[in-house]
Amino acid sequence: MSIPEPRTGSPPPSPAPLPTGRGIELVLLAFAAVLVTGALALVEANQEQELTQSLLWVGLAYLALFTIAHLAVRRFAPYADPLILPCVALLNGLGLVMIHRLDLARVERALAAGREAPVELVSRQIAWTAIGLALFVAVMWVVRDHRTIARYAYTAGFGGLVLLALPGLLPSSISEVNGAKLWIRIGGVGIQPGEFAKILLIVFFAAFLVQKRDLFSTAGRRFLGMELPRARDLAPLIVAWGLSVGVLVLERDLGTSLLFFGIVLVLLYVATERVSWLFIGLLFFFGGCLIAFQLFAHVRVRVQVWLDPFSDFENTGFQIAQALFGLGTGGVGGTGLGAGRPDLVPYAESDFMLSSLGEELGLIGLAAILIVYLVLITRGLRSALAVRDSFGKLLATGLAFTLALQVFIVIGGASKLIPLTGLTLPFLSYGGSSLVANYALVALLLRISNAARAPLPRRPAAPLPPIAEAGTELVERPS
Repeated sequence: MSIPEPRTGSPPPSPAPLPTGRGIELVLLAFAAVLVTGALALVEANQEQELTQSLLWVGLAYLALFTIAHLAVRRFAPYADPLILPCVALLNGLGLVMIHRLDLARVERALAAGREAPVELVSRQIAWTAIGLALFVAVMWVVRDHRTIARYAYTAGFGGLVLLALPGLLPSSISEVNGAKLWIRIGGVGIQPGEFAKILLIVFFAAFLVQKRDLFSTAGRRFLGMELPRARDLAPLIVAWGLSVGVLVLERDLGTSLLFFGIVLVLLYVATERVSWLFIGLLFFFGGCLIAFQLFAHVRVRVQVWLDPFSDFENTGFQIAQALFGLGTGGVGGTGLGAGRPDLVPYAESDFMLSSLGEELGLIGLAAILIVYLVLITRGLRSALAVRDSFGKLLATGLAFTLALQVFIVIGGASKLIPLTGLTLPFLSYGGSSLVANYALVALLLRISNAARAPLPRRPAAPLPPIAEAGTELVERPS
């Protein structure tokens, strides 16, 4: 027998690993600044503008803005994914480059026609970028733990419904633009409340489905090998469908209604892991499409333009037809930044930013941009898989899927895969409300990513008992 040696205490716990990605994120942000500055120089050169040191200062100012965002991320979310912010910075920078290029074309056409030069949109977009980054830092500072948002889920749901319905209830004089009632315009400033409503509604549905997950997972009858939900459990899907149709009726906006219904459907599928919800949701979707086609003239026009834009080329089909011509002109390699004519497409800076980039960057450039989007969305979904709480999983899934669905809808509309909807490409297209709201969305994604990648807290080991209370152990005598 042997008596264990006395030990005064337990060894100190090993320190938590340091956060990784600090240097990677900053290097990638600097690389994005170099690409954006070089793209601006190409635009100026091809437009026969004078190349001055101001371009260098623009690139440094762009890098300084995102360096502040980088410091905020590393201060408030040190373990967050280091690829998300650089992807956003590159997309935002390329959008500013193309908006500046379209500004130069508008100024040239105005001067050639003897009119006064129009207001530059790029300066407004830069201001919205600064506001968006300020909101980004504020969200990172206020939301220290994403799980605390679940406490305000019903408040968020009510606020989201109010923001979503408000433009449709206001007079057309302050809410309608190009036939859709999406805006609230006071003076010279206008915002789209629906852009912020989607985030609030994602928060509500994520928290609601976590609370009621067992209810929606209850099996009903089997059909074609699928376990269908009970009829009384279809209420959330019916409510989402009704709200989507209501948005279509009040605001005459196909894109927002499609985006909203798609988010709810995917969250239901992720929460229950049942294909039957997707099957039923698609039935609701196609039924709603048939009803909308029969009742609303603007929906019929969108479908007719989608089927044959050249049948009414000079009127309703002009926009999509010019966009298709631009994509065809760009071909594989593009005409070069500043060397095309994307200004011939109406609303090229917003609804048809894809055709503008496709004409001057070509298929190769568009593929590179889609890869950046793919990396951004994939890293968001990866955070959803890695985070340890159910609310965080659903919230991150909803936020990442919102970006994915919006990109698909816009690209599908501009390439004539699906009817036009009026949505804009996240971070690329001109629009203050979309840009600011998407920065808040990315801040929440980074907060969830930080929780997913942070090491688990380690509890110190319990101290060993005193030697007087220590037990004995049998040991084998050496041969």
